[in-house]
Amino acid sequence: MPIEPRLIVTGHNRDGDAVFVEDRRPEPVSVQALPGADFYLLWGTPDGEAKVGEQDAKPVLRPYFPGLGGSRALFLRWAAHSSEPQPVPDPAAVAEEVAQKLPGLTDPFEEKGDGMHTTDTVDYAICLEGELCLELDNGAEVTLTPGTCVVQLGTRHAWKNRSDRPALMCYVQIGAVRVPG
Repeated sequence: MPIEPRLIVTGHNRDGDAVFVEDRRPEPVSVQALPGADFYLLWGTPDGEAKVGEQDAKPVLRPYFPGLGGSRALFLRWAAHSSEPQPVPDPAAVAEEVAQKLPGLTDPFEEKGDGMHTTDTVDYAICLEGELCLELDNGAEVTLTPGTCVVQLGTRHAWKNRSDRPALMCYVQIGAVRVPG
């Protein structure tokens, strides 16, 4: 039985007591740019320094990738390779849909269409279900299985589901400064 993403948020009431302020199942977001994938946007913090204790804290989910000091947490269910729909041939429609639903998602992707991209983030990528392949720019690959955590430090990479089952990943992204290498 597949995992159903759920978000629980804690905070404080007016007396300062810890309380549950949110408990919900996020709606999946899909875009033609990644056929068959479902994004579950959970939470994000504004760019800059993280703060706790604010009354009525709200998630920052846009743009898709956080800026310096910001964060994003999401689940992404990748379609099984065998069931990936064929991409829609109209690039303008794809770009417009991404700009509306997940602004900034495709900005770091290269034009070749092979999924390679580089972001200025520290990413914790945790495989929860299925298998997902992580490919680096030199052709090196590793297959992630449930329980695997990848710490992605701004390297050029691509994610690919080559299996016949969907894969569910949890990503936590933190905006970072790129240091010249």
